[in-house]
Amino acid sequence: MPAKSTAYQTTPATHTTGTDDHAWVVPEGTDPPASVPAEIFEVAVAAYRAGQRLDMQQLAQSLGVSRATLYRRTGNRESLMAEVIWWDGRRSIIDAIRRTAGLTGVERVVEVTRLVLTDSIRSVPLRRFLEADPEGALRVLTGARGGVQDRYIDCFERLFELETARGHLSLGIDITNLTFAMIRIAEGFLYADAIADRRRDVGDAVAIIDGLLHGLNSSAAQLPRARRR
Repeated sequence: MPAKSTAYQTTPATHTTGTDDHAWVVPEGTDPPASVPAEIFEVAVAAYRAGQRLDMQQLAQSLGVSRATLYRRTGNRESLMAEVIWWDGRRSIIDAIRRTAGLTGVERVVEVTRLVLTDSIRSVPLRRFLEADPEGALRVLTGARGGVQDRYIDCFERLFELETARGHLSLGIDITNLTFAMIRIAEGFLYADAIADRRRDVGDAVAIIDGLLHGLNSSAAQLPRARRR
């Protein structure tokens, strides 16, 4: 969040072990967002977990403030929901980074992608959020200003930077553009039913991303591809 951005590392820590890489990849950590008052964030999280639509008017009344004051503190409903969903997303990425400490390069990026997508496709609150208002949910989840997609791009770009700095990747392409393309592929399969009335399929998304990255990577340190279960 903006309040913490000045404390973020500006270069990957190449000397550290894989167990603390999450501090570089997800510098926000797992704390609730500093930009949203705690009492407001707790109500929003509870509504999301319960599969309920967050009513900003009711929320303002329960807090004893006007709706205008609430919006000044949190932004609009979609902005608040983006913070809630990204909070879940941060924890999922951090868990995946920790679980892949023994992997490097393409294998690590692909496995982190698989783990995060698997968490997302199994998330009941996320599924309810999409079902209740597909168009609004997609604005939050995949819109350029939705508050979720750009943060996933940033984190995976930082993962690419980390593995490149350690000599495990040599992709020969702009990492920002590559990360954007990879996230769009993941979104296309994760939200396929809402976007194009197609079956959601994490396996196909991971297979395409795996092929893309292996095709681009020219690092001499490539490891044999691990079998996928």
